[in-house]
Amino acid sequence: MNTRYLIVISVLLVQEFAFSQYTDVINSNRPSESVSAFAVGKSVIQLESGIGYIKERHNLLDYQASGFFGDFTARYGIFREQLETYFDVRYQNDKYTSPLLDKNRSGIRTAEFGVKYLIYDPFKNYEKKVNIYSWKANHKYNWHQLIPAVSIYGGANLNFSNSFIPANEKTSIISPKVMLITQNIFPGGFVFITNIFVEKITTPRESIGYVVTLTKGFNDKWSAFIENKGIKGTLYSDGIFSAGAAYLYSDDMQFDVSVGKNYKDTPSLLFSSVGVSWRFDTNYKEVKIKIPKAQSKSDKKMEKKADKKKRRDAVDLEKP
Repeated sequence: MNTRYLIVISVLLVQEFAFSQYTDVINSNRPSESVSAFAVGKSVIQLESGIGYIKERHNLLDYQASGFFGDFTARYGIFREQLETYFDVRYQNDKYTSPLLDKNRSGIRTAEFGVKYLIYDPFKNYEKKVNIYSWKANHKYNWHQLIPAVSIYGGANLNFSNSFIPANEKTSIISPKVMLITQNIFPGGFVFITNIFVEKITTPRESIGYVVTLTKGFNDKWSAFIENKGIKGTLYSDGIFSAGAAYLYSDDMQFDVSVGKNYKDTPSLLFSSVGVSWRFDTNYKEVKIKIPKAQSKSDKKMEKKADKKKRRDAVDLEKP
């Protein structure tokens, strides 16, 4: 949910040093479903969890289900600043009702494990140049901001329970998932994230989808988001809209709330949740990447004059 993260990045752009993935405040994915392009930082542990209510109703199959769910995500930065391991699981307990069957269901509805790697950071080794002679040049639109950070994700969907899958459907315990992630940080406290993914590959529920999230930071504590998720598959397709807000309690803790609804009635979905994100960064060692300063024209001229003088002196010494 990238609260003060975008403010931190803006400050770093005008400094001599650019810092890597780690930020001064927690950078949580909650409460949205999208995954940010940036990692938590090497040796940083981050836990993101929430509980919520869900209601599902299918007009054609004439069933409905309602109950609660719990989400848990663990993120850990390993080996390099750009690399992060990711584990996510959702437990659901509900009551399923239809004309022919009433039952209580419980179990792990979804589980996923994967690795994310940042392959391009537009802020790395970038320094916004200041023109001391032109106010207009310093305040014109910076087109560099349109370049997104890009990450790739590879992992697997894990099937621990058949409680929420039709009995006649073949299932796989493990199925691959791949994803492309982009992230833009715009002026005015806006962050735009896009996820394009293919999941449950080689199974009957294989699908392709996207998640787009727009986050707005209002101040150092509060932020809000709106999100659209689309899924297209052989057995299931859907479009889901959600919105929510987050409150930064401390540098290492964030609270959030969200609500969501899909577009159709086969089935219709309504859900809401509250959550918390917590970061443990005691073992983190700050990594600095120095941005080389651009040489001025006068400096280049002086260097050329010095080189010419050295060559003349060398020739004079060689003369008999």
